[in-house]
Amino acid sequence: MPSPLPVASPEPAPMPTLPPPADESAAGVLFDVARPDTAGRVTARALLRALEWTPGTALRVDISHGAVLVTPAAAGAHVVGARGELPLPAAARHLCGITPGQPVLLAAVRSRNQILVHPSHTITVLLTDLHARILGRP
Repeated sequence: MPSPLPVASPEPAPMPTLPPPADESAAGVLFDVARPDTAGRVTARALLRALEWTPGTALRVDISHGAVLVTPAAAGAHVVGARGELPLPAAARHLCGITPGQPVLLAAVRSRNQILVHPSHTITVLLTDLHARILGRP
């Protein structure tokens, strides 16, 4: 029985051109998503490492434009937890509409050494128009 003739392999399809990856160090902002527990703590280990906030770091917690602003402060009333948790005090959660289990967007701003915690309803409002344009809806 004769052996089959070799078949040439087809040329591979060209690779699509992708945009360059975002340079996190240039932007200076790192993001994470977390869900507050019933005590109002969110785990943010990667962001805390990036900012070099260690367990026990004293923190000041403020509200700004519907977001929680967390800043290291020597006389801060709150501290980074032993397991890399950020405390979100009840008053701050209430003022921003943050509830246990609802996702929040954490933004670590390296140049300012701060973390902003955005409630999910804020992100929804900000993205609604963009999603409509992407999906071609008015």
